[in-house]
Formats: sequence, structure tokens, C-alpha cells
Amino acid sequence: MLEGQYIGVVIPARNEEQHIGTVLETLPEFIDMAVVIDDGSTDKTTQRANSIQTSFEKIILQTNGIGVGGAIDRGHQYILNNLGHPFISVVMAGDGQMDPDNLESLLQPILAGNTDFVKGNRMMNTTDIKQMPKTRRRASKVLGWLTTLASGRTVSDPQCGYTASSSTLLQHWNWNNSWNGYGYPNYWLIHLSSEGWNVKDVPVRAVYGNEISGIKPKRFFFSVGLMMTKEHHKRCFRHLKTSPLMWLAFAAYLLGYASLFLGTINPLAVFALPLFWWIAHRVDRLAMYRYDGGRTKI
Repeated sequence: MLEGQYIGVVIPARNEEQHIGTVLETLPEFIDMAVVIDDGSTDKTTQRANSIQTSFEKIILQTNGIGVGGAIDRGHQYILNNLGHPFISVVMAGDGQMDPDNLESLLQPILAGNTDFVKGNRMMNTTDIKQMPKTRRRASKVLGWLTTLASGRTVSDPQCGYTASSSTLLQHWNWNNSWNGYGYPNYWLIHLSSEGWNVKDVPVRAVYGNEISGIKPKRFFFSVGLMMTKEHHKRCFRHLKTSPLMWLAFAAYLLGYASLFLGTINPLAVFALPLFWWIAHRVDRLAMYRYDGGRTKI
């Protein structure tokens, strides 16, 4: 427990027998519950997790390859239903890439009562970020730009899954709709923005060792890009009811699609597409800025 709030940790793990023990052993003393979700491992992840002695309550859930997003949802829901209130639920990967020394700083904005969701941002740690492979850094920049477009708020490190959620947020979250795969952080950021939750980034270390990523880049970019496009348009439609500015953004998007269609007749029309969509994006950012009460940057 920390400053009157229970602290739970959700640890999604798939074939992490080499790392899961260290993750559990290095959690801070103020942790009340850790929920390990073994999502279809073919190694001894569950046995290794069970063998670790902890001062906090340790729960092992087994799922059958539902995906990292689905596993995290299961962990959050278990904490929501079984840990005392109020609480904070933290997500830490089972591969040891998240420094437990950063955990308390991740909790502080929620403990202070001025935010609902805290996200680790490796890009803010200019020293440690250099150890991130260059290909991942480039991919993170592209995904940050796309997630900024889709969410309407500035996002520089969307794929960092080191997060903390307040019990208030998890009580009101719509668990019937989610994203089970690796695009889970992007999905959450879009919906957090759309629903007006207060989000804060804090710097965390970028930790890399001998972990092997399960992401297949081409499939990932296609599926997650398609998801973000869909969720972006759904967010824009939703906010037609709440912001007059969104009508202007919507009109600019339609003009962009019209120029794309007219480009099949006159190729010069395609040049209008980036202009209309740039206008739409800037107006969208302004609308979300006002909707959030000025909490995000334009």
C-alpha cells in the first residue's frame, strides 16, 4: 500500500521463464498484489512464477494465446474485482524491460489526485533511449505520429506499455470493447483521449537485454494502422455532438476523400489531399484541446 492506495501489478507473460522470476523478485515492497497472466506459454513460465516467494499476494492466471492486450485486460479486471479500493493498477511486461525503480514515479501523479492514467515515456530519458535499437526508435517515431493523428493528443512513445491506471478509470472503462494484440497501447490512448481522461507521461528507462520480440512488423503495421484509422474516424464522429469545431474537421476530411476520388479523373486533384487532411488534423487537435480543458498540447 502507498499513501492510502492499494497497488496492484499486471504482468503479461508468454514464454518468459528466463525473466519472470527477476520481474517478481524486484517489485517494490509496497506492492499488494501481482497478477501474472501466462498467455499460452510453451515453456515453464508458470512454474517459474509459482516458485518465487513474495511478500505480496501473487496470482497466476492462464490464458490460451488471447494476445498481450487481452491478457492485460484480464489482469486489470482481476485487480478491479479482488483488490481493495482505492487502488492503482500498473502494467509491467514479463520480459524485464521495465525498470521497477521507475514504478513509484509512475504512481505519483495518480496519488497526487491530478491524473487518471500515467504512461511511461522512454523518449523523455535522453540518456537511456540510445540503447533502444535504431529500427525500434524509427518505428516508435512513425507510430507516435500516427497515434497523435488518431488520438488528437501529442504522443511521442505510444508503444511503451509501462502504465498506471486509477481505480476510478478502470471502474468506468468499457471492457466489452478492446484490442487484444500489440496495438493495445495505441487503442487505449485513442479512447482515453476520446473520453476525456487525464493522461500524463513520465520518463522511464529503456531497458534492453536478450529479449526476443514476438512482433511481426508488416502484420503489425497493417493491422494496427487499420485499427487506428477506424478508431480515429469513430472518435471524430462521436465528437460531432460535443464540439462545433469537429464539424469543420469532418468537412476537411470529406474534402480530402473527395480529392482522392477526383484524382482518378484528374491526377492534379490528389495534391489537395494533404492540404485538406492537414487542416482537418489541426482543427481536430484544437477541438480535443478544448474538450480536455487545455490539458494537451496543440
